[in-house]
Amino acid sequence: MKPSASSEIVANALTLAIHEHRLAPGTKLGEDDLAEIYGVSRTIVRAALQSLSHIQLVDIRRNRGAFVAQPSPIEAHEVFEARELLEPRTARNAALNATPKDIENLRAHIEAEHAAIHARDRGRALRLSGLFHIEIARIAGQTTIAEFIETLIARSSLIIALYWRRESALCESHAHHALIRAICDHDGSGAEELMRSHLVDLHTALDLRTQTEAPLSLREALQP
Repeated sequence: MKPSASSEIVANALTLAIHEHRLAPGTKLGEDDLAEIYGVSRTIVRAALQSLSHIQLVDIRRNRGAFVAQPSPIEAHEVFEARELLEPRTARNAALNATPKDIENLRAHIEAEHAAIHARDRGRALRLSGLFHIEIARIAGQTTIAEFIETLIARSSLIIALYWRRESALCESHAHHALIRAICDHDGSGAEELMRSHLVDLHTALDLRTQTEAPLSLREALQP
């Protein structure tokens, strides 16, 4: 059954909060609280949570309720290893396919990311960084692979929230600038190698031995 417009709005709002790290991994997503926060029925909230469970942003546990997903260290390694396999080749294809409009869109992503970094809004900067990678996958013109990459990037947001221990876990601006230069020059090999190196750097920037402190409450995280 196709989700209602209202459940999509709630799902999108929760997705944004997760990607911006306002909702930390492990946060309990109480149906009553969410229904009150968003002014909708529990049925709509339940549909939204089910849709997020399908893309692995939310874990629904029998008799316990819904929680923001909490990837294990093993899952974290697997997600980044998968990205390291898929995204370099995607960057190569993006470099071969990119139009001037595509380059303009990528530069706009970087400008927005820089603004978030300067505002010290690391959650928003990370979300924008993820969108930059998704845009490269879109430019590559490989729809099925792009869908996989989008799911992996969503999982990466949770992983960084849990295991971020160095500022370099945030996509560094010079890496994205270098990727844009290679894509603009239609340098497929260069874009492929830069993406591989960039993702390895992100992977090694995480401390997979430890996790963050307990998350905020729903009201603290979601209400303006």
